Amino acid sequence: MEYNTQRPQLQITDYGRTVYKMIDYALTIPDRAERTRMAHSIVYAMSVVNPKVRERTEYRRVLWDHLMFMSGYKLDVDCPYPVTRQESTSRQPRQLHYADGQIHFRHYGRALEDMIHAVAEMPEGEERTLLTEQIAHTMKRQYLQWNRDSVDDNLIREQLAELSGGRLVLPDSFEFRDSKIYLDAMAAAAAKKETTGKKKKKKKK
Repeated sequence: MEYNTQRPQLQITDYGRTVYKMIDYALTIPDRAERTRMAHSIVYAMSVVNPKVRERTEYRRVLWDHLMFMSGYKLDVDCPYPVTRQESTSRQPRQLHYADGQIHFRHYGRALEDMIHAVAEMPEGEERTLLTEQIAHTMKRQYLQWNRDSVDDNLIREQLAELSGGRLVLPDSFEFRDSKIYLDAMAAAAAKKETTGKKKKKKKK
């Protein structure tokens, strides 16, 4: 099992690790138009997960600034606002305090369950479908971190439906990737983190 102490530190914690995983997924999308649509969906999800940000002036621009900052300015999309790096790094949102309550499946964590509830509240449409599919991929990755020996794709579908109260259903055309692809991606991310950590230590010396 992977613990938070073993994971990369979040520059902005208010949106949770699931949003960061969505950004990582968006970075892998080769088509710019599809990548831009995914970015708009992520920004909407950010506004739902952290509603406090909507209290700020020009909050949509703030959300886009945060998105670009969280992606390391690597997300090449048609941003509706000029990218302002100083704005992104200097204006940190207030910490979001989540309500206490039971986590249904501990291996998914509260952040992912909160995201499922937020997406379930969205109106039917392409954005909701895209986010639902990304959540399903994230659930399988999280499940594999907890149990790498056995994972049933149908179980993931059932648990997604259970956590969303039956409101999020994957389309028939949706297919999970082979478990090895998720595991290889996690191994590559861990190796990259280790390499980055070693480089930082050398720079400090």
